Amino acid sequence: MTRNMPQWPVVIVGAGKIGRAIAALLQDTGDYAVTLADRDAEALASAARPGLATRQVDVADEEALVAALEGTRAVLSAAPFFLTETIARAAKRTGAHYFDLTEDVASTRAVRALAADADTVFAPQCGLAPGFVSIAGHDLARRFEALDTLTLRVGALPRYPTNALKYNLTWSTDGLINEYCEPCEAIVDGNRTLVQPLEGYETFSLDGVTYEAFNTSGGLGSLADTLEGEVKNLRYLTTRYPGHRDIMRLLLQDLGLKGRRDLMRDVLETAVPLTRQDMVLIFLTASGTREGRHEQMSAVYRVTAREIAGETWSAIQTTTSAGICAALDMVRAGTLPAAGLLRQETIPLDAFLANRFGRLFAQEAPAPAVTAPQVAA
Repeated sequence: MTRNMPQWPVVIVGAGKIGRAIAALLQDTGDYAVTLADRDAEALASAARPGLATRQVDVADEEALVAALEGTRAVLSAAPFFLTETIARAAKRTGAHYFDLTEDVASTRAVRALAADADTVFAPQCGLAPGFVSIAGHDLARRFEALDTLTLRVGALPRYPTNALKYNLTWSTDGLINEYCEPCEAIVDGNRTLVQPLEGYETFSLDGVTYEAFNTSGGLGSLADTLEGEVKNLRYLTTRYPGHRDIMRLLLQDLGLKGRRDLMRDVLETAVPLTRQDMVLIFLTASGTREGRHEQMSAVYRVTAREIAGETWSAIQTTTSAGICAALDMVRAGTLPAAGLLRQETIPLDAFLANRFGRLFAQEAPAPAVTAPQVAA
């Protein structure tokens, strides 16, 4: 337990895969009194662990949620993106710090608006992407006197793919479909723009393994705001094994399931199994001027499933929960601002990786063999 600092009571909203991992990480420190809230009694029962408080509440009901949050110091939302604004409003009404994981652009705008006059911190997009990738990407960008291109590639991949999609479910199915369907923020030739999901296709190789990458929504977070006017080209791409993108485009666009997302969710959750044997791969590249020379720099991070707090957690659970827990922990310690909007890229990478939660990312892969990305014509 951190010396001379009392326990912080915190509420985690959402008892799914990520909410449970956040609860385990925070509870294991002894520095947080953790309550897990959800409207699903079965989900709460399956998340039960010694010392963890649970509370059944309709999290879509703002008044009920306000009552449930009274007295808490911080609210961490691990709920679906369409509940983000309701949870953020409830947090503000109760005077609690607010943290979330959403990749959804519209709901993040609502959180930013709530942060404008807030006496507590509002920290949206604290997970993996957006989240850690924004911190690491901004650190890479700062190494250039003039920045031409910054490309962020992130994928949560099964270590042992067997189906035609070469994919297993590892996090929110609703979130996955949303990022495959919504327009994607980017900077192209110096201009802010929206590009289409599942486009911008490229392939690359790391240590002899070939991957594909393509546009998806939400992964940039606020990085486009921060780097606008400083970078010529900025993109966020999701990484998969080759062939995945074409099947998803067939389902969502050619067969029209983009307009029937409930059906698409049922298809995926019925046909595609979950896995804890996954890997999170982060591959960042930047090019520009350094010390008068045109240069490219890359950063690669790999995280695999591991045992934490006596349980085995998947790589996507580990990375996503580590991001939000580190942001909370740094606010509690006073190393980050405690009021207003917290943009992820304003967090120093070194300080993040030194944090007890952030260090779960710190095992950077040793100098992988990289084949330059090949962009489809």
